[in-house]
Amino acid sequence: MDAFLLSTAVILVAALGDKTMLAIITLATREGWFGTWVGSTVGRGGGRRPGRRRRCAPRKKLPENVIRWGAAALFALFGVLLVVEGVRGLG
Repeated sequence: MDAFLLSTAVILVAALGDKTMLAIITLATREGWFGTWVGSTVGRGGGRRPGRRRRCAPRKKLPENVIRWGAAALFALFGVLLVVEGVRGLG
């Protein structure tokens, strides 16, 4: 149990400034902790199955700028939606 708590604490501190952690915390406060925990744990794995190698033809990759700007736009959009929803909830 000590190893579990220590590794959880280390990962928590290491990822503290990560935007995804803030999004996960927000989601957990609204939707419940268990489903959010399971989803974020599975999502962190990247959807890969451990121990299995893929032998596929190389795929085209998106340019890094497209991914960066797309992620920034989505993050900003969700932030605006949360602010609008919060303001509506106050009034």
